[in-house]
Amino acid sequence: MENTSCVVTGAARGIGRGIAELMVARGHRVVVTDVDGEGAARTAREIGAVEGIAQDVRDPASHADAAEAAARHGELVAWFANAGVGDDGVLADLTDEQVRRLVEVNLLGAVWSTRAALAAFGSRGGDVVLTASLSGLGPVPGLSLYAATKAAVVSLAASVSLEAPRGVRVHALCPDGVDTAMVAEMRQDGLAKRLVTSGGRMLTVEETARAAVDLVGSRRVVRTLPGWRGAAMRVGQLAPSVSGPALAAFAAQGRRRLR
Repeated sequence: MENTSCVVTGAARGIGRGIAELMVARGHRVVVTDVDGEGAARTAREIGAVEGIAQDVRDPASHADAAEAAARHGELVAWFANAGVGDDGVLADLTDEQVRRLVEVNLLGAVWSTRAALAAFGSRGGDVVLTASLSGLGPVPGLSLYAATKAAVVSLAASVSLEAPRGVRVHALCPDGVDTAMVAEMRQDGLAKRLVTSGGRMLTVEETARAAVDLVGSRRVVRTLPGWRGAAMRVGQLAPSVSGPALAAFAAQGRRRLR
């Protein structure tokens, strides 16, 4: 049987680790990358991935290195651009470093990943799955810059899916709040934490990873998780000036849940 490989960025923990584990179970030779190189190597050993390497997705050359690593183990057929950061806070309160990190990791990291995957796929093509966010589909006060980077990721997937060569598919997964360290580390008294937790049960890493992996081979470009929250967010996107009362209600609901 021909060996196939894939790359999962930001995979030392959380959603990325879940994706990598599922792709290993599907028979692919998985390269796990993370800015935490030791964590990536440890995760690779624990889940049976073929390699775990340190990668700062802000560095364009690091993506070529990840593609070369995957090529050593089989033909590259999937690339999951999952690495991301989630600094919360209103735009005026973010530090210059936070602003730069959000844009460079969340958006440029996805851009470099997509370019590297397109260059590395063989004649059979492949799938690029970008981890976006429900926040990229509408206004999210308290996460304004994070949401802006994820909106750009959704737009990137939509446009590149139409530019890509035959056999190459590009997808964006837009989950609601997921029970990960990123959400846990948000400021407990912040508006972002209240909004993220307002939808009821937090998504699990396992179901989010499964949704990402299920996009492989499909023609679907943007998937929201759960679907009903995607519809609600798009209403806010169409009429942001009148979405304030709804967002206030969601925030109040989130405050009650946090209590």
